[in-house]
Amino acid sequence: MKTNNIYDYVERLNNLLRADSRQAIAAHGLQPVQLEVLHYLSTCNHYSDTPMAVTEYLGQTKGTVSQTIKVLEKKGLIRKYSDKNDKRIYHLKVSATGKNLLIKTIPTAMFANACEVLPDKKKLEILDSLKQLLTTVLQINNIKTFGVCHTCRYNGKTKDDGYFCNLVQQPLTVNDVDLICREHKNQVTPNSVTKNLMK
Repeated sequence: MKTNNIYDYVERLNNLLRADSRQAIAAHGLQPVQLEVLHYLSTCNHYSDTPMAVTEYLGQTKGTVSQTIKVLEKKGLIRKYSDKNDKRIYHLKVSATGKNLLIKTIPTAMFANACEVLPDKKKLEILDSLKQLLTTVLQINNIKTFGVCHTCRYNGKTKDDGYFCNLVQQPLTVNDVDLICREHKNQVTPNSVTKNLMK
């Protein structure tokens, strides 16, 4: 019974947020999925800003993602550029126009207003519970975590207190470690499903 109740609350919140988001972006001629792609691209690192990564993160089809990218590029909200090492791969970056749109639409006014009236302690409790729920769903179903670098087992420190990715053997900037990555692996064992592993 509790599982059904949790699902009902999450689904209702999702429906309300998508409806509010749809209204907020209607004037820009965008659909919610297009805003979701734009938002993802604004939070991921340069190892995760490819069409394939977008497809994995959102669970959409390649066709949907491809069409969405075309729309966002045509509206000047994102830019494409080729990979330095493999010209078959291209990366996607949010433009200044895209960033301004995100500032205006995420979070939605309805959600922001609701959070404003909640005490800080309650917001932290909700945040922790949602992190635990998301982490559990991802782990139990063997879904990529797409967590932030500083919570990843591959993230290491250099002698000068910088950051280094032991997977790709590349240095990371302070900004990099706060971005989400498709190669993210939890720092703890898979059975620790109630640990706080997400940003």
